[in-house]
Amino acid sequence: MVQPAPARDPLAARFAAVRALSLALATPLSDADATAQSMPDASPAKWHLAHTSWFFETFVLRDHVPGYRLHDVRWPFLFNSYYEAEGGRHARDRRGMVTRPTLDEVRAYRAHVDAALAAALPGLGPDAQALVELGCQHEQQHQELLVTDILHLFGENPLEPALWPPAPKVPVAMPGPIGWIEHGGGVVEIGHTGPGFSFDCEGPRHRALLVPHALADRTVTNAEWTAFIADGGYRNPGWWLADGWAWVKAQAIAAPSYWAQRDGGWTRFGLDGRRPIDPAAPVTHVSFYEADAYAAWAGARLPTEAEWEAAAAGADPAGGNQLDAAGPVEPRPMGFPGGGFYGDVWEWTGSAYRPYPGFRTAEGAVGEYNGKFMSGQFVLRGGSCATPRGHLRASYRNFFYPHQRWQFTGVRLARDL
Repeated sequence: MVQPAPARDPLAARFAAVRALSLALATPLSDADATAQSMPDASPAKWHLAHTSWFFETFVLRDHVPGYRLHDVRWPFLFNSYYEAEGGRHARDRRGMVTRPTLDEVRAYRAHVDAALAAALPGLGPDAQALVELGCQHEQQHQELLVTDILHLFGENPLEPALWPPAPKVPVAMPGPIGWIEHGGGVVEIGHTGPGFSFDCEGPRHRALLVPHALADRTVTNAEWTAFIADGGYRNPGWWLADGWAWVKAQAIAAPSYWAQRDGGWTRFGLDGRRPIDPAAPVTHVSFYEADAYAAWAGARLPTEAEWEAAAAGADPAGGNQLDAAGPVEPRPMGFPGGGFYGDVWEWTGSAYRPYPGFRTAEGAVGEYNGKFMSGQFVLRGGSCATPRGHLRASYRNFFYPHQRWQFTGVRLARDL
């Protein structure tokens, strides 16, 4: 009698799937594509592939597998990101100078780490398995960064090359006027609770007081943003924060990132090359400064992260337009089913990225993961078309500095009642 094959360990299957997607995303790249660095905020694709492997090698294999030997003792210096407890590291803004190891050598490094971890996984204890899950979540964050960093790199190339061919276009009617989801205010609970993974910055769960308010039932579209531009949105300081207006003048900002006027109309550059903007699609690649100015122009404001989380609590985090496989990545026009509060574009909130009441930094190097960045940044919610599906939840907190806009960042309006 033939015995059925034993069920595969879910964590092993998850690890293999996450690792495979990263390689698939980088498959179209040449060694030169994967080595170049277009700005200090972005990292080369090769570095992302190696750094995520360093994470597993350092915090799981080195620390929890007796007898494990590093693939190359020189590489931790190259591929440590910001962990002071792990010692010296190559400067972030110089990552593009690391022409060696080659892309193929980095792929071999990944294969070495993958084989060692797969062999060790059945014998790992709960603490080490928790680190494997953290490493998978960490790599999913880097998959989004990998996509957006390639977009920025290719956008700096005068040829504006496409990474993937465009997805088939399905005609969609323009969305109607924004509708409003009202909330009567009062005390709500936010922050992660219950089983399942969360990052440390998502807790502890705590109470927050909301004023009566309403959130828009969708994000702002490209068509609505062109009206803002036409009405002098980037020329009138009255709608801008002082820091934002200084940024606009210093950087000569006149439209969202990757937009340009060609042949009498607005176009955008994406991973499928340069194309006319889709009026029905969510506006994206805007900074916090731009989001706040648009909200002021529209007679509204940005939501707080507590308002956003309270509204999203019942929505399906796996819904919406998110990253499933290597291929076209772009916001989807409004009117498709699903989504609501997840996918397409990260949504700026008006909330500073600060610790929740009772937050404590974890012991050891992994305690550097989030807490030390809780200064000068703003929270974004909801995920984007470049966020791997299955990575999101209502309590998820993303964060960036107010001038940054190379991610798929957009705007949902709020107003007081």
